[in-house]
Amino acid sequence: MAVSKSNDVSIGITSVFMKLVGLWMASDRAEQRVRDCTFIYTLVAILFAVWVQVRGIYYSWGDFSACIFNACNILSTAVPLFKIIVLFVHRKDFFRLILYIQEKFLQAEYDDYERKIVMDCKRKCTFFVCLLMFSTKGTLICYIINPLSQIDCMLDTRKNGVSISLLITNIGKNESDRELPFNMWIDSLTLSPYFELAFVVQTLSLYHIGVSYFCFDNFLCIMNLHVASQFRILQYRMAKMADLMSRGKREKDEKLAMSSSSFARKSYVMFKQHVRQHQTLIAYCEKLEKVFNLIVLVQVLTFSLLICLDGYQVLTPEFPTRRRLIFTFHLSAALSQLLMFTYSCDCIIRESMSVALAVYSGPWPLLPATTSGRMMRKDLTLVIMRSGSPCCLTARGFFVVSLETYTGVLSTAVSYFTLLKHRGEAINS
Repeated sequence: MAVSKSNDVSIGITSVFMKLVGLWMASDRAEQRVRDCTFIYTLVAILFAVWVQVRGIYYSWGDFSACIFNACNILSTAVPLFKIIVLFVHRKDFFRLILYIQEKFLQAEYDDYERKIVMDCKRKCTFFVCLLMFSTKGTLICYIINPLSQIDCMLDTRKNGVSISLLITNIGKNESDRELPFNMWIDSLTLSPYFELAFVVQTLSLYHIGVSYFCFDNFLCIMNLHVASQFRILQYRMAKMADLMSRGKREKDEKLAMSSSSFARKSYVMFKQHVRQHQTLIAYCEKLEKVFNLIVLVQVLTFSLLICLDGYQVLTPEFPTRRRLIFTFHLSAALSQLLMFTYSCDCIIRESMSVALAVYSGPWPLLPATTSGRMMRKDLTLVIMRSGSPCCLTARGFFVVSLETYTGVLSTAVSYFTLLKHRGEAINS
């Protein structure tokens, strides 16, 4: 029974956002022109945001709080821009990876146990995709409503206890006092209709940055988890090779049947099919490494800085509540993204190494010393040796990405946070 790809919520959601970015497959030339226009618009939107943040640092230089705010925003816009450029260069290989998942993984024939593995993988993908998407969307919403409203909670010690006053920042103010989500340091933008136009442009640019921030990592997580599930299926098929061969047959003496030369030949034929599947999965991981290794390196290098800057702005009580709320969502998005990223890479490492144990659990001890039996034992040894070198994603070859990377990044972020906090206290004093 084939697993229907329409049930894969994670791929459906992520493909929609990939189309909004402009990096998706087209069925005809007209659709390709739409993709090209969307891609150009995405680049323009992100470059506009980078220009706004660089301009903000230039005009606010000397203000430690403003520089930290703009530096965090620059990192959040520069990294998606870098991902888009890298994937655009490798777009053909990237599209082949996606098509292979849809054709070979999602539409393959599975038995009941294998279907459970695939469905479990799809549930994990949906969980991670929705987690990162909602945390990123929360950050975007907070950025947009930041100049529109501010809620101050005041403690009234007289009679009324806690009262909440809603201050609508831009409604009822003079045109000179209006605020945009990001200050562009242009005086005329506070006047109508320039203010409204600038607000819409910044909002649209911010939305595309948010989409570019998570859609590529979502697909990397989806591909990693599906490859890991295929390694689990391969383990099941190798370990249960004798049961799969005898399924539907009536054997009076199972051990006698396994010791026959006919069984040895059939086992070797099936074993070679599993070895080819193993080689295909290894080649797929190598292609993933080729496309994403540079992105992985930049991701790991920037995660520590992002988490440090987000944590500093969340835990510093002197900052406005509005800003702390923004970076609370931003911090949750960064932590979710890092967990999704490292966990999916760690799954590939663990499952690819477990192939050795699964192939060792096969029926090879019962095979006779025929040509097929000897060849299978020899090839089995090679599979075990190859599985000792696990498939993995690396940061451009510098180090392997796993769950240990998660703890390492958090440890580095805490160190950066301590230095930044001391620096901030020194400036304030």
